[in-house]
Order: sequence, then structure tokens, then C-alpha cells
Amino acid sequence: MIILGVDPGLTRCGVGVVEAGAYRRLSFIHVDVVRSDPHASQDLRLKTIYDGLCAKMDRFIPDVVSIERVFAQENRNTVLGTAQAAGMAMLAAAQRGIPVALHTPTEAKLAITGNGMAQKVQVERMVARILGLNTLPKPADAADALAQAICHALRPAGALQGGEREEHLTEAQRQWAEATQRAVKAQHRRNVDRGM
Repeated sequence: MIILGVDPGLTRCGVGVVEAGAYRRLSFIHVDVVRSDPHASQDLRLKTIYDGLCAKMDRFIPDVVSIERVFAQENRNTVLGTAQAAGMAMLAAAQRGIPVALHTPTEAKLAITGNGMAQKVQVERMVARILGLNTLPKPADAADALAQAICHALRPAGALQGGEREEHLTEAQRQWAEATQRAVKAQHRRNVDRGM
């Protein structure tokens, strides 16, 4: 299973891609940051983030997109931009038929370090260790995106499908979602083959 993690942000939106194999074995695939110009208008910045996320999803064709759940912060402008960037990630995933999962930063820290109050450097070190990286992923937005992807691999209960939590889906609904995802991937491969 390919998981694309997103650490939403209006200036820097972290993107991390991992593959979850048998026995929860995790492999690093990609990490990057989609950036927007802080001097550009809000609409253009959101379009930049959206376009960047679309390109990542089209390149890696994830089975699920795991996005950091936005929570209230003291700075209202920061939380608004973060929420809008998260919305762009959800929209890009929905347009491709990719299921979305939302996990809080505390859930990610707990899944990765065993401590929901872990410091950022502790999370970065564990992300590097879990994925077998020689250096810590930088910047912090990139490390947080990888943490989101790892969190979903280890604790997938945050997955959403048609407004329902994954654990409440019937077997038929799961099979339908999987078949839809296979069809989306097959169509994408055909488009790539045709140079579209």
C-alpha cells in the first residue's frame, strides 16, 4: 500500500510518501515540500499548493492520502491557511478517487514514538529510524508529512470513506472502494501510456 502523507501549510506544505508492506514493514519513497510565494494573493497561493499536491498524487498514485487534522491555534490566520491547504489536499484526493485519512499531530507522535507529547526532534529521529534514513528528514514540514504517512500505516483508524470511519465500512463497501481505486490507477496508467 502506498501512503501519501500531507502536513498542510499555505507557505510550505509537506509531502511524504511511504510504502507499507507485509508485517507493517515501511519503506521510504519520497519526501518534499510544496511551496507558495507568501507575497502572492491567497487564491494564487492555494492554487500553487493544489497544483503541487495534484502532481504528487499523479506521480505516486497513492492508495490513501493521510492528512494532518487541523486543530485550533492561537494565530487565527495560520490555522485558516492550514485548513485551506488541508482542503486542497482533500479535494485533490477526492478528484482521483483516493481515500482520505485525518490524524492529529498527537496521534502521529503516539504512533511513531509511543509518546503523544514527543518533541519534534524525537519524531524526526524515529521517522528516520523507521524508514532507515541516514539523515533526519528536513525541513520539519517534510518530516511531519512522513510522520502522517507512517501514522496511517500503523494506526489506520482515521481513514474516511464517504463520511464514515473505516472500521464501520461493510466488506462490500471496502471491496467497492478497492475496485474504484484499482480502476482509477488503471485509467491513470492508460493516460500516461498515451502521453496525456
